[in-house]
Amino acid sequence: MANPNIVGVTSILGNTSSKIANTNHLHTELVSNPVSSGEIYKINTILASNMNTETAVEVTVNLHSEDALGGTANAIASAISVPSQSTLIIMDKSTSIYLKEDKSLGANVSSNNSVVITTSWEEISSS
Repeated sequence: MANPNIVGVTSILGNTSSKIANTNHLHTELVSNPVSSGEIYKINTILASNMNTETAVEVTVNLHSEDALGGTANAIASAISVPSQSTLIIMDKSTSIYLKEDKSLGANVSSNNSVVITTSWEEISSS
């Protein structure tokens, strides 16, 4: 079921995750909706907090065409500068998106271990 009908919702489970993004990996996985999950994820919030005390850090968030950061990455926020010791709202409920099965969100940053990415989403099931 690639795109469940959410008119007949049977459960909505809230989730929040915080991850340190680093330059050791091409992307840091934020959220992954596995193939055949039977769910659609509503991404409500993405926050980027720069813990660096001296310099701004650029953050890019990508929507991947496959789960687990597979497939093609398309930027939904590209090279956004987050000032030192600041938090930037990349997405909130007024700009939420749906993450279908076999899709994922990832982030990359310009400076190692200085940005915490917090993501909040709802796992919506109709079965």
